[in-house]
Amino acid sequence: MLYGRSAEISVLDEVITRARDGAGGAVVLRGEAGAGKTALLDAAAARGGTMRVLRLTGVESESDLAFAALHQLLWPVAGSPGALDALPEPQRLAVRAALGLAAGGAGDRFLLAAGVLSLLVEAAAPDGLVCVVDDFQWVDRASADALLFAARRLATERVAMLLAVRGDAPVKGVPLTVEVRGLAEAAADELLASRHGALPVQVRRELVTLTGANPLALREIAARLTPAQLAGREPLPDPLPGGARLFGDQVAALSAAARLAALVAAVEGDLDVALRSTGRLLLAERADRPGPRAARPAPPSTEAEAGRTASASTEATSEAEVEVGRAALGELEEGGLAEVSGAGVRFRHPLIRSAVREAATAAEVRRVHAVLAELTADDRRAWHLAGAALGQDEEVAAALVAAAGRARDRGGYGAAATALARAAELTPDPRERAVRLKDAAVAAWLGGRPGQAESLLAEARERAGGDVAVTMEIAQLRGRFELNSGNAAEAVRILAAGDSLDMLADASEAAAYVGDTAMIVELGRRAAAHPEGFLRDTVAGIGLTMGGDPAGPGLLRRALARAGELADPAGHLWAAAAASQLGETDLAAELSDRAGQVARVSGMAGQLPVVLEFVATAERLAGRLARSQALSEEGLELAREAGYENTVAAHLANLAVVAALRGEEEDCERQARAALAIAVPHRVGLRAGVAAYARAMLDLCLGRHAAARDRFAAIAAAGPGTGHPAVAWRTTPDRVEAAVGAGDEAGARTALEAYERGSRHAATPESRALLARCRGLAESREDAFDEALRLHTNPFEAARTALLLGERLRRGQRPGEARAHLRMAWETFERAGARPWARRAQEELRAAGESGQAPATAVLDALTPQELRIAGLVADGLSSKQIAAQLFLSPRTVEYHLYKIYPKLGIGSRTDLARLVVLQKAPVAGPGKL
Repeated sequence: MLYGRSAEISVLDEVITRARDGAGGAVVLRGEAGAGKTALLDAAAARGGTMRVLRLTGVESESDLAFAALHQLLWPVAGSPGALDALPEPQRLAVRAALGLAAGGAGDRFLLAAGVLSLLVEAAAPDGLVCVVDDFQWVDRASADALLFAARRLATERVAMLLAVRGDAPVKGVPLTVEVRGLAEAAADELLASRHGALPVQVRRELVTLTGANPLALREIAARLTPAQLAGREPLPDPLPGGARLFGDQVAALSAAARLAALVAAVEGDLDVALRSTGRLLLAERADRPGPRAARPAPPSTEAEAGRTASASTEATSEAEVEVGRAALGELEEGGLAEVSGAGVRFRHPLIRSAVREAATAAEVRRVHAVLAELTADDRRAWHLAGAALGQDEEVAAALVAAAGRARDRGGYGAAATALARAAELTPDPRERAVRLKDAAVAAWLGGRPGQAESLLAEARERAGGDVAVTMEIAQLRGRFELNSGNAAEAVRILAAGDSLDMLADASEAAAYVGDTAMIVELGRRAAAHPEGFLRDTVAGIGLTMGGDPAGPGLLRRALARAGELADPAGHLWAAAAASQLGETDLAAELSDRAGQVARVSGMAGQLPVVLEFVATAERLAGRLARSQALSEEGLELAREAGYENTVAAHLANLAVVAALRGEEEDCERQARAALAIAVPHRVGLRAGVAAYARAMLDLCLGRHAAARDRFAAIAAAGPGTGHPAVAWRTTPDRVEAAVGAGDEAGARTALEAYERGSRHAATPESRALLARCRGLAESREDAFDEALRLHTNPFEAARTALLLGERLRRGQRPGEARAHLRMAWETFERAGARPWARRAQEELRAAGESGQAPATAVLDALTPQELRIAGLVADGLSSKQIAAQLFLSPRTVEYHLYKIYPKLGIGSRTDLARLVVLQKAPVAGPGKL
């Protein structure tokens, strides 16, 4: 029975009710041991009515076993034949591997987590699901990561997730928290009265004060008081027992056999293994005691008889161990300290486990682990061997490395990191220890724990000694870690020390993020010394082109000629960089989009947040602002999940530019400020430049030309780490427009000259169109505007050119010629959602004598970012399962969104939706690495 928890139950009831209605979510119950979290979970689960309930309780002894908790939670669902058939194939394979239903796995934690989400959504049919997780602080990392991924994506599902956690253990990304504190005085009085009748006021108050009204402490301590103490005739014990000491006297009162059984159960919760281990240990103790021994049996007469005898002996021994263990366990059950629950042994409260561990010596714990290692296999055996180890042991370390490999193959990178770190501690050979620490760092990084990864890598570096190969591997990882989440300039310094092509390429990428042209040129020259190949040609070509070497563009053309052979997202991004360096931003965008497609379908979800930086930028430059926003919001969420801080800055910067183009001043400033707060201290000049560009574009969109000119001039002048030459070059058409609008003709001509130099190798129509527009502005040439309009392949940029030309014609007293240009610009900007430019075009059109009907807004603008992503994939011909696999959703969630999309758009089928998307999808413009 609960006492005084109406406020807490009210919050849980609301979460469950909303989930029943299709608006699921998660809530964290946080409190100290004994506060009543489990009782609240039990009460809440019982109030779900017909909703299904899945439960798990974190077990301290299983916290290092990858997916142990998921197995406990999902087995009632996944263990049924055909239960996983509804999941997309990549998710199904990942879940099967994690639960031990199949070997191997994709090794991608996002795929696995999406599969867990899908399975929970399937389990919620038809009445909803309450997912109850107790003692979350002891849930293994692999399971915790997958559960939290799902918890953050329940808003449209019929799933409520209730997570109870002790103390300040982190629960990332679940904002709703219920603090479970001590009971109110009246509730505490009621609890005491229910067990001990009416107690004197002074006794009640003293108990409440000394226990902090902790329900468990109140119950257990009051039960241990004498009648005289309860009646107030004798003082209460000083100090009162608390924490593990609360059960220490009960543990101490057990017989030696029962204490041993308790210790085994505290280390291994499997019932059969615990019984056999306890029995084996007790029988061994008895065998070692002095006393009469039975007569030795006669030897077997034949080999067959020997085999039968050995088999019978083994069975008999096993049965004897179980019987002895059962007798010892029985004492624990009779004392109310533990109970058999299914195939496991469960303590009445986790503090009892703590009391048992405190009462045991280190030698006793090692002895128990040693016997458990004899009776277990695979991961459990590896961890029991580690628990039994005294000093370094390569055999035990190798077993942990194998366990780490199994966890990694199933996407359990957190568990793999823990196993590898422990293996390193047990490794005698210094070089091998450094290698295992390095591998642990990689696993921690892939598991979304950059802080742990950096600590492990620092230790690996210390242990590597003079081994050059290992030292270089560690250096490359340090550089990659810095580039993704730390100081990009430091990444350049670390990576540039290597000579391999891979390290030179990584260093060039880091220098490109910083905006360090001189370093890119140097690295390009060093890369040119390597044998010919796509990566070598790209890195060398970029550097040589930047340095003015005439051989550079030829290398880039040769690299781009091999783009059709590329199979991975990173290769496509390098090809996009090559195209961008040539000034062909439209081709760069096409290659970036291809990188995104490859990342989604290949299962390389870990690369997706970075790839989406460039895909979202390409969509924004094409004028597809809603789609750009959707992709950046997806990338932002994934980057935060993965701990990629610099990618977070990239998506925030792009969202700031989208907000600027829409005239959303407050959102633009907020997102630009957040991007700069990461990019500037991290020396990521590329992203700092884009954030600065967002502010400049906001001024330009709102007609504040002088302010925009000054901001663009600052972008062009910014040095490495705070700005970027690619940003300066790509924004030059905007800079020219701002200078002309501010009456700064000299500034416009200077910017044009810089743009002409940067575009000299560009050959695509769109790149030549932008250059022609700049000439039209800076040189006041109408023919240049006409040329630009003939060349444009990007409708959004064509609309900008048409607006500028229409304004020129209207002010030149040629309104009839202006109207067609202004009308086209108005319609394009309205469809794109670029409201400031749409208003400007509309006002010019009215001034030209036309006040026609406002063009229809883009029908897809009615969709949310998630709906827009789904609509785009429907247009690509993907099924609901395939869409679910690519967006880390469940198929039911995809169908739910389609159900919402159809009435919004006034359509009734996938075919209609695909047609709408295709009609509104303009040719893609290039990102220019903005």
